[in-house]
Amino acid sequence: MTAPLVVILAGGEGQRMGGAKPLRMLHGERLVDRALRKARAWSDDVRVALRDRRQIEGVDVPVLLDDPAIEGPLAGLRSALTAAREAGREMVLTIPCDAPFVPGDLAAALEAAIGTNGVALARSAPDLHPTCAMWRTETLDLLPDYVASGRRSLIGFAELAGYAAVDWDSRRFFNLNRPEDLAEAERRLASEVEDVDPASGFDRGPPGH
Repeated sequence: MTAPLVVILAGGEGQRMGGAKPLRMLHGERLVDRALRKARAWSDDVRVALRDRRQIEGVDVPVLLDDPAIEGPLAGLRSALTAAREAGREMVLTIPCDAPFVPGDLAAALEAAIGTNGVALARSAPDLHPTCAMWRTETLDLLPDYVASGRRSLIGFAELAGYAAVDWDSRRFFNLNRPEDLAEAERRLASEVEDVDPASGFDRGPPGH
């Protein structure tokens, strides 16, 4: 099967972080570059969904611009699904630029779980992580009516499409919204006391979820 299109969702303004979130540094690497490094291990076609190209000024990557009429990450998903259809890809994997510890087996595990569903979502029970998801490109056909209804929830759209879920430890989806979160992520990666994998920021241990 052809690799999925991978789209990094980076359209949020990041106001609680002080703006320019994708360009914030973590362990000597910009958040968007960290996400790109992981994404390129999963696919030969990686793009970034943004509200404004200036959000990642100076980053060499194809950009998808969000529909300004749609609020939140649903706008990025719409751009991603449209691009996947144009590229002839059967699936789209989305990840957020501000979750630096997403698991390395995310793409393979979600693709294996999707079955006949429209989407496979990451989960750390009981929480779903709908920005970390593998979507069938054909779910684009469901979006116009969903958007027209006024709904903007990714989980609501996943419920409409039908979803499977794959479980990982919640620390894999640590999200950076505030300066304190960035400091905590830095601590995890720089720790000399804890046995931490520098690539993931996750405590070392047996392979698996």
